[in-house]
Amino acid sequence: MSLEIGLTEGPTNTQYAPLAALFALYQAQNRLEPLAQVQISMKTRDFSPADKLQQVLLSILAGCETLSEVNVRLKSEVGLARVWGWPRIADQSTLSRLLDVLTLKQIEQLRQVTLSIWKAHSLTERHDWRGYLWLDFDLSGLPCSPRAEESQKGYFRDKKTPPGGNWLGSVWSDTGRRSGRTSSQGTGIRPIACAPPSKQPKLL
Repeated sequence: MSLEIGLTEGPTNTQYAPLAALFALYQAQNRLEPLAQVQISMKTRDFSPADKLQQVLLSILAGCETLSEVNVRLKSEVGLARVWGWPRIADQSTLSRLLDVLTLKQIEQLRQVTLSIWKAHSLTERHDWRGYLWLDFDLSGLPCSPRAEESQKGYFRDKKTPPGGNWLGSVWSDTGRRSGRTSSQGTGIRPIACAPPSKQPKLL
């Protein structure tokens, strides 16, 4: 199956074009085929148990915090469903029933299957541990609209009003942060607290 991604002036095929491309890659490389190894005995009509597990994963990647959001976010995504060969996305109640019938043994099977999928495609798993594994991450906050989903009031240290001239201010100092077997060099600001000089007690 060939997948074409582009911009159109008319109605959109899907609101989740990146997910469509990702799942097309998964389908071409059979990434999620091991999910069929989980033995789940339940009635199959339009979707197999493996299809339903894949759709649960799809709902997570689409930003659904609960399965109840599937009908709102994904029920109308026929174009996204066709990427995987489904006529549509299953109803949220169908996906919920799948998870409800899972036994402890089946949950353990699912855990082992997902672990095998991760190990087969993990770059960390194939890393040469004779050297360092460098991790790059950025914890700096980014401004957003107050109407953004789950937006919260934050604190930006660099946006504060500069201190007065009688304040000693801050000095730069090198800091290190450990992560696994390696550390990354960074810089940080260590504030120096100032206190008024203590008065000498008067002798009578």
